[in-house]
Amino acid sequence: MVKRIRKAIFPVGGLGTRFLPATKAMPKEMLPVVDKPLIQYAVDEARTAGIEEFIFVTGRDKTAIEDHFDHCYELEDLLATRGKTKQLEEVEQSVLQPGQIAYIRQQRPLGLGHAVWCARNLVGDEPFAVLLADDLILAERPCLAQMVEAYEDAGGSVLAVMDVPPSQVNRYGIVNPGASRGNLIEMRGLVEKPNAKESPSNLAVIGRYILEPSVLQHLGRLRPGAGGELQLTDAIAKLIGESPLYGYRFEGRRFDCGDKIGFFEANLAFTLARPDLAPAAHRLLERYAAARAEEEDRTLPYPSLRTPKADVAVGV
Repeated sequence: MVKRIRKAIFPVGGLGTRFLPATKAMPKEMLPVVDKPLIQYAVDEARTAGIEEFIFVTGRDKTAIEDHFDHCYELEDLLATRGKTKQLEEVEQSVLQPGQIAYIRQQRPLGLGHAVWCARNLVGDEPFAVLLADDLILAERPCLAQMVEAYEDAGGSVLAVMDVPPSQVNRYGIVNPGASRGNLIEMRGLVEKPNAKESPSNLAVIGRYILEPSVLQHLGRLRPGAGGELQLTDAIAKLIGESPLYGYRFEGRRFDCGDKIGFFEANLAFTLARPDLAPAAHRLLERYAAARAEEEDRTLPYPSLRTPKADVAVGV
């Protein structure tokens, strides 16, 4: 019988330079998608998967994350006094219980592997999950819950994977795949950020992991890899031959919220998934699409080539 996954690590020490100046004084993990910060989506996903202990590996100027998961008594009292019950419930839902949460400082930005290694004493000798808030996943059933079920069936370590265009393999850890069983794929190898010609596949690891504790020993002996950082992928690759290692094709859609266009698309997709917001969002999209179509029509040399307004539509 496999050990239950009770602990999750959230590496939140990054500087968020791709979103400057917005992240100059605000952690990138606090950027909102619709009306919740990225980090809360990750924590809610972990809660749904049965996680009981939440370990945040932070950096300087990240206290806003700590405050978000704590009580704000003045705000709660104000909402209660004004009878704003729904808003009060939403604020209280973000609070983690005493003893459930821990924060540890990553003094230097030495990569994802180093961030995970910083939490080694809090993880101990049991399997654990790692969730990257930048990777936001819209799914009917949360991604980590899907992975926990697969882990309970197969054991070992389980990494979320998805196909990416060949031109993007140099951005990810790439799997050398073996036999498949349902959504599980045996991993025969793992390469961090290969070039397209040397890549073993276009099957990429994204920011959800269930890992055996032995990976922490490999991280402790690891030398800097791609980008001069301690790469978690390099340590995971050393598990091959020691214990089972699988990729898991999750059901859902992943958004790279570390990228501006990916972040915009996530806001759009999550808005359209909300029954209270979707109708108004569709009207706005149709209005912008119609305006764009009219602008393009004005540039065409022959009126007969123009698109009638009645044919303008948006399919999202």
